[in-house]
Amino acid sequence: MKKKVISALLCAAMVATMLVGCGGSSNDSKSSGGDGKKLVYWAMWSKDEPQAKVIQDAIAKYTEDTGVEVDVQFKGRSGQREGLQPALDAKQTIDLFDEDVNRVNGSWGKYLLDLEDVAKDYESEHGNETLFKIARAAYADGTLHSIPYQPSIFGFFYNKTLFDKAGIKEVPTTWDELDAACAKLKDAGITPITADDAYMTSFIGYHLARYIGQDGVKSLVTGEEVNGQNVTWDDERVLAAAQSFADFAKKGYFSKNIATNVYPAGQNQEFAPGDAAIVICGSWLPNEAKASVAEDLEWGYFNYPSVPNGTDDNTANNIANQVFAINKDSKMADEAFELITYITSGDYDKEMTTEALCIPTDKANSDAWPTELAEVKAGFDATTTYYDWAAGAESNNDLTGTLKTSALELAAGKLDAAGFISTMKKAAGK
Repeated sequence: MKKKVISALLCAAMVATMLVGCGGSSNDSKSSGGDGKKLVYWAMWSKDEPQAKVIQDAIAKYTEDTGVEVDVQFKGRSGQREGLQPALDAKQTIDLFDEDVNRVNGSWGKYLLDLEDVAKDYESEHGNETLFKIARAAYADGTLHSIPYQPSIFGFFYNKTLFDKAGIKEVPTTWDELDAACAKLKDAGITPITADDAYMTSFIGYHLARYIGQDGVKSLVTGEEVNGQNVTWDDERVLAAAQSFADFAKKGYFSKNIATNVYPAGQNQEFAPGDAAIVICGSWLPNEAKASVAEDLEWGYFNYPSVPNGTDDNTANNIANQVFAINKDSKMADEAFELITYITSGDYDKEMTTEALCIPTDKANSDAWPTELAEVKAGFDATTTYYDWAAGAESNNDLTGTLKTSALELAAGKLDAAGFISTMKKAAGK
C-alpha cells in the first residue's frame, strides 16, 4: 500500500493538471492512492474552461493531502445533461457531479444524498445564506441536497464609458429611467441595448415578471393556476408589458441586429467592443467576453428595472449557481464531500473568482469580488425575491420556442404588442 501511495503522488507531480491520477477506468472504484480509493466526478465544464483549471488545482491539492485519487471527467454542458441520468440509472460508479441548481435538485433530485447533517459545520463557516436558501428551495421538500458554487445574477450590464459620453448620471432603476437613458444614448449615436438569442426568453420573462410576478409568468405559459395566480394572454398587464417592450423597439432602442444575433454575437461583437451600451446577460459575461472587451470599457451593472404598477420591483432577480451533489449510492460520500469543500471554499474559491471572473462562494471571501463585477454586488445584495431561470418563462417546453422567436420579433419591431399576444395565443391553442 505504501508503494501505491508513492506511485500516486509521483504521478500527481508529473501531471500538473491532475485530471485522473494514474489511470484506471471510470467504473473502477479501487485504484492506487490513499487506501486504494478513487472518487469518480462528472463535471459540467469542458477541460479548457477556466473553471476546469481551478477544479484541477483543487483536486491536485486534495489528492496530495488525502491520498485519494479523483477521476474527473469533464463532460461539458451537453455531455452532462444528456449522459448523466442514463449513467446513474445504469448504476455506473459516479460519486459526485455538478450542474445548475434547479436541474440538479429537480430533474436529478431522486439521485441525491441528503446533506443537511453532513454540511452543517461547512455551512456555518463558509455558506452564503442566500445561496443555501436557493439550494434548499430548489429541492422538492426544501432540504439541503447540494452545495452551491459559481453564483450568478442575471440583469443588465452597461458600459460606463458610453453612459458618460451620453451624459447619463444615474443608473436606471425604473423603466421610465431606462427609457430616458436610452434616449440619451441614441441621441449620442450609440446603440442603447443589444441581446443574444440564447437569452431572449429570459429577457421577455423578466419583463413579464415585473408586471405579473414569476407565478404569473408560469401560469401564463403553462395555462394552469400557479400558487393562486391564473394569468392568461388576455390579461391587460400582459398587454401592458408587450406594449412597453414594443415601445422601445419603435423608438429604436434595440440593436438593429437583435433579431439575428446568435449567441454570443450580441455580447462579444456589439457590447464588448463598445458598439452597444447595454446588454442583458448573467454575471458570467465578463469571463465570456474578456477576449473582445474594448480597452476603455468600464463595467457597470443594474438589476432589471421596476415598471409602473408592477407586481415585482428591481429587488426580484434570478440569482442562481451551480451546485455539487453526491450520488446517494456512493460508497465514498465522506470523501466526496471533502473534495467539494476543497473546491468551494478558501484559496480555490478565491482562485475561481480571479480565473473565471465570478462571484465568490465562500462567505469568508466576501471581499474577493472581481473588479468587473464590483457594481454587481449591490444588486446581488439588494435582491430579496429569487426568480428561477427566465423568471419561469421556460416552464412549458412546448411554448418556449415560439416565445423566444416572438420576443425577438417584438424587439426587432416585426411584431407589435397585439401581434405578439396573438402569436402566443395561437401557439398556446387559445
